[in-house]
Amino acid sequence: MRQDDRFELYDLRVEVVAGEREMVCNHREGDYFELRGENLSFPAGQSFPLYPLAALLPLLPAKQRRTHPNDWMTSDAEIACPDPHCGARFHVHPTDLAAADGRLRCGACLKVFRVADALQPIDEPSGLRAAFPAWVLVG
Repeated sequence: MRQDDRFELYDLRVEVVAGEREMVCNHREGDYFELRGENLSFPAGQSFPLYPLAALLPLLPAKQRRTHPNDWMTSDAEIACPDPHCGARFHVHPTDLAAADGRLRCGACLKVFRVADALQPIDEPSGLRAAFPAWVLVG
């Protein structure tokens, strides 16, 4: 019998909202992008500045998951622009809840596999290697 390895991920919309100060980066109030599974999408013709995007990306996988109601990932929906001179904020909110069936795509070889079939016990945390390939959710 196979272990049930299904889990849920929220699709997200990240929208630029004006803060108290002027926005100095290359984004405008109302600009947005969406994250559906592992894929980012931008409206046609809209760009998004690299540095705010780089600051937001590490937070998005956690925002895609259900967390405890008191966890700041649940309670805080706005993230400040990383530029200390910019007044923009980024409102992150779920748009849809999707189920993934535990399939991932290896970042090294790009093959799709089931997580439950590939898990191997690790004796200690130091057993993880820095060269371990990145795995990406296949939605």
